[in-house]
Parts: sequence; structure tokens; C-alpha cells
Amino acid sequence: MLRPRKFHFLFILILLALNLSAQDKSKLMPFKKIILDIEKQHDVNFNYTEDNIAGLEINPPKRSLSLEQKLEYLEKKTDLSFENIGNKFINIYKKDNAPEMICGYVISDADKKPIANANISLPDKTQFTTDSEGYFEFIKEDKTTFTISHVGFISKRITASNLDSKNCPQIFLEPEITELHEIKANSILASGISKNNDGSFIIKPKKFGILPGLIEPDALQTMQQIPGVNSLDESVSSINVRGGTHDQNLFLWNGIRMFQTGHFFGLISVFNPNLAHTISIYKNGSSAFYGESVSSVVAISSTAETAEKNTFSAGINMINADVYAKYNLSKKSYIEISARKSITDFVETPTYKEYFNKVFQNTTITDFSQNQNVNYQSDKKFGFYDATLKYAQKIGSKDQIILDLITIKDNLEVFQSATVYNTNKSEDNVLRQQNYGGNLSWRRNWNSFNTTKINFYNSSYELLANQKTTLGDQVVIQENTVNNNGINLENNHIINSNFSFNEGYQFNEIGITNLEQVTNPDFYRRVKDVLRTHALIVEGKYNDTISKIYFKAGMRLNYIEKFKKYIAEPRIQLAYGISKNLNLELLGEIKSQNSQQIIDLQKDYFGIEKRRWIISNNTTIPIQKSRQLSLNLFYKKNDWLLDIENFYKKVIGITTSSQGFQNQLEFVRTTGNYEVWGTEMLIQKKINQFLTWFSYTYNENNYHFPNYEYPTFPNNFELTHTLSWAGIYEKNNFKIALGTKWSSGRPKTSPDFAQIDPSDPVLFYNRPNNTNLHIFSQVNISSTYKWETSNGIQYKIGISILNILNRKNEISEYYRISSLTNSIEEVDTFSLQRTPNVSFRVSF
Repeated sequence: MLRPRKFHFLFILILLALNLSAQDKSKLMPFKKIILDIEKQHDVNFNYTEDNIAGLEINPPKRSLSLEQKLEYLEKKTDLSFENIGNKFINIYKKDNAPEMICGYVISDADKKPIANANISLPDKTQFTTDSEGYFEFIKEDKTTFTISHVGFISKRITASNLDSKNCPQIFLEPEITELHEIKANSILASGISKNNDGSFIIKPKKFGILPGLIEPDALQTMQQIPGVNSLDESVSSINVRGGTHDQNLFLWNGIRMFQTGHFFGLISVFNPNLAHTISIYKNGSSAFYGESVSSVVAISSTAETAEKNTFSAGINMINADVYAKYNLSKKSYIEISARKSITDFVETPTYKEYFNKVFQNTTITDFSQNQNVNYQSDKKFGFYDATLKYAQKIGSKDQIILDLITIKDNLEVFQSATVYNTNKSEDNVLRQQNYGGNLSWRRNWNSFNTTKINFYNSSYELLANQKTTLGDQVVIQENTVNNNGINLENNHIINSNFSFNEGYQFNEIGITNLEQVTNPDFYRRVKDVLRTHALIVEGKYNDTISKIYFKAGMRLNYIEKFKKYIAEPRIQLAYGISKNLNLELLGEIKSQNSQQIIDLQKDYFGIEKRRWIISNNTTIPIQKSRQLSLNLFYKKNDWLLDIENFYKKVIGITTSSQGFQNQLEFVRTTGNYEVWGTEMLIQKKINQFLTWFSYTYNENNYHFPNYEYPTFPNNFELTHTLSWAGIYEKNNFKIALGTKWSSGRPKTSPDFAQIDPSDPVLFYNRPNNTNLHIFSQVNISSTYKWETSNGIQYKIGISILNILNRKNEISEYYRISSLTNSIEEVDTFSLQRTPNVSFRVSF
């Protein structure tokens, strides 16, 4: 029998249970109201069909629970499944009807940030992209694999069965270590030539097609086809970019500054055309890592972008023979060797004779013979060679060391004798020009988004002339030497798929010596100058392929020890895709240069290579500074290409001795500037295997010498109008190109004959560059054919003819007083006459 106290306690428990049961029933709520409350509280949206939730009532979850906890609660209380998509959308299915889904988040392995607009490719060729959170989903069905890709990242292939469909895992993409260059066009002027978003032209010699007059991808001859690039005397040692002198261009071979760029005193490039892998040419907007230049930059790299097999090739033409070999020492190392030598020691071809006549006209070599008329004898020897060596070694998976060496040499020996009025006169002349260089570089990929490069380099240049005469027993020696060495440090950081930045430090030391020694009478002068500079560089790049914006800005801060002077050099490159076919580009830069070439006397070094390198002294020889701005419009559609660029450029700190005057300014020493503005245009059309293009350049280029009586007059290197046309046909292994070049004549200064006394002539001139030479016009053709045997050996034969019409083009004109006739004579220099060339090459 229950006691009253126990009975009371049991009665109270029964009442409480009944009360709780009544309360539970009273809290039942329609399911639709519950999910509406959850949507408001957690800012989400439920997707469902009314049939799945009709009439469903349950007790609501506590408001204090998280969203995930509430979904788990609802799933336990119902026969429903809940799919949470990025805490934004929640799909509701019947448990027995819910399709199996594949989902995930695509994340950058570099910065752990989501990758929006990543491409998801399914086996049935269905494609879609990730959202701003990097999220994607699709119904699994029979799709067992899919691919994720995005510009700037390594694509990844995923097996769906390995993914947890409930938790939507994170999938990491690794950035591409190799920087991607956005190419505007795959073929400009010829196959193997392209243009980047940063405004630079890229030449791939191993993919090079053909250009009129060229049968080999000579870097410096090829760049003269680009609008705005000329050589007024047909020399690769006198390339003028937008009115600048040759020495204002920076030429780099594997990071080594080259002070000699031409063999045969300018008619052939010193860079072996069968060696280079990539040639980058900047007319404006160059990287802040390029210094010591107020005009263009030509950077040549012989380092392959990808691993290549062992190769060997040898070739010969009517000027030189060469060999090239690459051998893989192991999976991580290789050696590359090239060598080239003139064949003039063995045979004088028609090509050599035309080159010789072009180079030595109006020099002391030909003056000697022209001034003698009896018993004249001459014995000459001329030759050149160049050789390169590359050794590359990978250490582990992150480090690589590369050693590059180059040697270049031209040598001329001329012995001349003549007997005049029983007097014997002879001259023994030696002219040598050479450039040696070396670069040791180390590169380390710390991880997928951080790379460091360090390189040490040296470049040594020498120009030596030695003249011995029997008459007067005189010896004249002239020597110009340059020694340039330094260190570069560069760090590259990839922040995300769109943004990267670099920073670095550069130290450069340049020493230049000029020597003049004469016997009988004795004279000796030797001047050596050394300049050391330090540079801090920072540069950032933003490249968004979705919004079609490319922006690169950099700053270079130079410090010159000797002058205790800072020079800031900002650079900018901005490109915007107005549409799929139309691109707008803005380029700008401020640059400086501490070394330059001058001419003391036109007959120095026999008048053949009369320029010598000197260093700025910050007073009579100022530091040259340039500023340049250009606006470019680039259109490409249906194999049509239109490229129009307007530019403005000003270079201050130039000297009259650096401009090659042969008029009243030849012996005037003053400083000033030049200012040039103009338009460059290229129109190109490709029709199947046929490519044709037309280019036009207009520029107005003026000197400003404020301390001279005529402070403003046309620049020596002004070509007001330049037109070029080419038609190129390439099919299978046969290529042929025909083209013409036309330009208005360069400026010249005419004598003022009204002031000249014929009995005692002294030259009086009109205003500097008051008139122009005749129009320059030339037609060129070239063709190549390549075939391969069954055992894999390739053969290539080429033929070219420069100046097919044999037009006599005048490229310079000046006046002097003849010592023989005591009268004023006009001295004309002409371009190459009709010049054939034939080449043959074998590769395996």
C-alpha cells in the first residue's frame, strides 16, 4: 500500500508528464513557417517543392542553434535531405529522391583565396564556372572525372568518386611558375614575330618564317622591319629607333651588355641567328629592370623555355660558316656551343666584294688609292668570328645555375704602297674590334609563388687601330676599351592569378679608357674614367583577362656614386581591351644613360669605325635623359591587322660630337637635346598561305642647341616619311618574300657658294640640315626551301638578293677641300649595290 507522501510524489510526476506532453503538442509548427524563420535569421534561401513539405508540422529548433545544427535537427525530425550550398542556398529533397551531387570550392594554393570564374569541364563537354566564392556543383550521374582550369594556374583533373559530396571539399590549384605573356597577335610581319600586351615585339628565331632580303633570322636586320626602326646607312651598328643614335639603344645578350653589335663593321649582326631562342624589342615602356638606355632595349636570350633534345646543325653562306650543337649531359644539365667564322680567308665571293666596297668607301683605306695614280699595290686581310658557350645545371627541384660566355672579333689588315715622283709611300694598317662577355646566373623557385634570380656579369670591349707609314716614319695608335661588370638581384612574387610584383637591386661599374699615341712628332694621351651606379627597382603587374586590363608600373631609382646624384625613372604600360578585336595601349617611360659614343675626328680608326665610347662627366658631357609617351590602337579581326601608334620623345644632354656632324658643327662642342614626335602604322592581311603588309612612319625630329647661332634645326637621323611593303608566301617547306622600302632622304647641309672664294677656298655653309638627300628606294627578295630525309636529317637552302634593281641610293653627302686640287669637292656615300647571297644548312 502506498503511503500518502509517496502517492503525492507519484501524482505530481504524472501531472508534470501530462503537462509537458501538452506543451509539445502546443509547439508544433508548420514546416514552411519554420524554414521561413530560418531564412530571415541566417540570410539563406530554401529551394523545395510544395509536395515535399505539404502538411508537415514539427517542433521548431532552438534559435540559438547554428545553421548547420538546425539543418541536422530538421533532417532527423523529417524524411527530408538538406543540401547547403555556400551558406546561401539550401536545396530540400525527399531522402529517397535526392540526386547525388558533386560540389567543391576551388582555392589558390598560393594565397588560399577562392578562384572565381575557374572553368569546370565535364566529360560530355559541358562547361561552367565557379562563383565568387570559388564554389561549384553538378549532379554526379555517370560523370566520374572532370577538369578544373584557370589562366595562370596548372589545370587539375579530378576523380569524382574521391570527393566527399556532403562536405564540399576545397580543391587547390597551383600557380604556373612560368610567367604567361598575353600575345596580341601570333604573326606580325612574318611567322615567328609577335607582339605582347606590354608593347614589346617578340622574335622566335627557331619559328621564324622569312622577310624580304633575309634568309636567316638575324635579330638586328629583322628589327629594322618594325615601324619606327631604321638604319640610315644600312648598318646593324647604326640602328636608329625613333630618331635616336645607335649607342642610345641597350643591347643585351643573356644579361650581358654588348658594346659591339656588328661584324664586317656593321653589315652583319654579331648574334648568331641560329642560336637565339627569344628576342625581345622595346621601343617604349620597357621594364624598370632595364637601365643605361635612353632609346630602345633589345634583349636576346639563348636559354630554352622548355627542355629540348640533342641537336646539331652546320651551315654556310657567301660570307661565313657556322656550327651549333646542344647536348644533354643528364636529365638536369646540358651544354650548348655555337661558332661562326668568315670564309673571306679562303674565297672572295660577290657578296663579300659588295660588302667590302660599301664599308670602305670614303675611308682612309680608299683615300690612299684614290690619291695615287701610279704603281699602286694593296694587300688586305679581313676576317671575323664569334663563339658562344652555355652550361645549364638544375640542382634539385628548385635551383638552376646557368653560365653564358661569348666572344666576338673582327680583324682587318691592309698594306698599301705606291710610288709617286720616285718617292715610295706605304702604309701598314691594322684595325681590331672585339667584345668578350660572361654571365653566371642562379635561379631559385622558393615555392610556387616566389622566385629569386641573381646574376654576375662582365663585358669587355676593345677597338684598336695601328697605322705605320714609311713616309715620315710615323706610327699612330688609337685605342678605346670598355670594361663593364655588375650584379643583378631580382625577386618575383605571384600574389594571385591577376597580380604579381618584382623588386630588385643592381650594381654596375663601367670603366672606359681612350688612348692616343703618335711618334714623330711624339704625342701620348691616355684618359680613363670609372663610374659606379646603384639601382633599386620595384615593379608591379596586374593582368585581368576577364576585364581585359593589363597594367604594369615600375620605378627605378639610380644612385651615381661619383656625382652623388639620384635619378628616378618611372615606367608604365597600360592596355585595355575595348572589345574582343580592339585594344588600346598607353606606354610611358623616363630613362637615363651615363655612357655614349662620340666622334672626335671623322678619320679616327681609318674612318671605318670612328666612334669611341666615353663616360659622362656631368658637365661638358652630361648624363643623357629621355622621356617618352605613346598611345597605340591595335585592331585584329578576320586575319586583318591594324596597328597605329602615336608617340612623343625627348632626349636631353646630347653632345654635338655624338651626332656625327660633317658640316660646320663637326668641330663645335656644345650640348643640347632633340625632340621627336610622329606616327607609326602597320596594316596586315593574311589569306591562307599568303601574308602581305604595308607600314608607314612619319616623324618630325629637331635638334635644340641653345648656345649655337642656329638653336633649332632638323635632326641628322630624321626620315620624315618611310614606307615599306612585303608580300610573303609560305606553303609546307617552301617560303618566298618580296618587298620594297622607300624613304625620304636624310637631312644634309649645303655649302654657301656665294661666300666661297675659288682662289682660296674655305667652306661656308648654309643653315645646318637645310636640305635633304634624294629619295631612298630598294627592292629585295628572298626564298628558302627545307626538306627532310627518312633518317631525320633536315636540309635547308636559301637565296636572297638585296637591291634587285641595282639602284644607286645615296645615304650620306658632305663637302671637303681637296688637297690635290685645292678645290671644294662633294663626297657621296652609297648603299649596297645588287647583292646576292646563298645559304645551305644541315640539321639533325
